[in-house]
This record gives sequence, structure tokens and C-alpha cells, in this order.
Amino acid sequence: MMVPKQHSNDGEVNVTDWEPPSLRAQNEIELWLGADLAHLPIVRSVVATLATRADFDLDSIADLRLAVDEACSTLITRALPGSTMRCRFVVEDDELRFQGTVLSDNDSAPSTKSFGWRVLSTLTDSVDAHVKSNGQGHQVDIELAKRRVVVDVPGAGA
Repeated sequence: MMVPKQHSNDGEVNVTDWEPPSLRAQNEIELWLGADLAHLPIVRSVVATLATRADFDLDSIADLRLAVDEACSTLITRALPGSTMRCRFVVEDDELRFQGTVLSDNDSAPSTKSFGWRVLSTLTDSVDAHVKSNGQGHQVDIELAKRRVVVDVPGAGA
């Protein structure tokens, strides 16, 4: 859970200065970047690199790039101006999971009836969004996961 860091000089909370939690796994990567569409290429590059290293096929890598791009675009359009977006990537076994988070003044989750949500649900194995109030606004999360296709090659290992 992200908690805004309290500034001591004037007592105001700056929602762009979150205190990051410690990483729980060796295979977990977390990025903190300005909630700005200009940063989408960075996030797409990270997910593509992780998927490549995890031996995902080219189609799955392309799907992940598009899905993460759509998730982040959705989050950025909801983010408070000048705020931060957190992107967490976890690779475990044959699955890559992504969680994007922003602070927003909007208390509703992204619509599951939108074209963007259709893209997310088509390109991934699972996708979910939720909103939690945290006293400084609303924390909006989008989580998605894609499993690596394991191909059984006839005669291999025989």
C-alpha cells in the first residue's frame, strides 16, 4: 500500500512523493514515474524486456506491450495533475503480472464496458481494476497477468 510522505516544513502532504514499499521478490521490478503519456515508451520497453527474458513468444510480447500501454494510458488520464504513477512487474513461473497505480480525484474504477477494457481483456489472461480511498484522494489500480504459452514439441526430450 502506498502512503503519501508527510512533509515537516508546512505539514502539507505532497501526493507526488509516495514512500515506496520494499520489494518482496527477486523477480519484481517497480518503476515510479510522472503520470504523463510521454513515459509510455519506457513502460512498454520494460515489459517487453521482461517478457523476452522470461521466454514469452513474440505474439505474447506484443500483446503485453499493448496491454500495459492501454492500462497506463487509462491510469494517466485519471491521475491527479503532476502526480506519480507506480508500475510493478512480477515474473513468476510462466506468468508476468503488472500492476499500475495512480492517485486520482475520481472515485470510480475504469469502465469494463469501454473499448480500452475490451483490449485489456482480449490481450491478457486476467485483468482487474479497483479504487481505494486513502484520505488524499483515490488510489486507482489496474492489474493484469499473462501466462507464457508452453509449447510441447513432439519428440523433444524423448
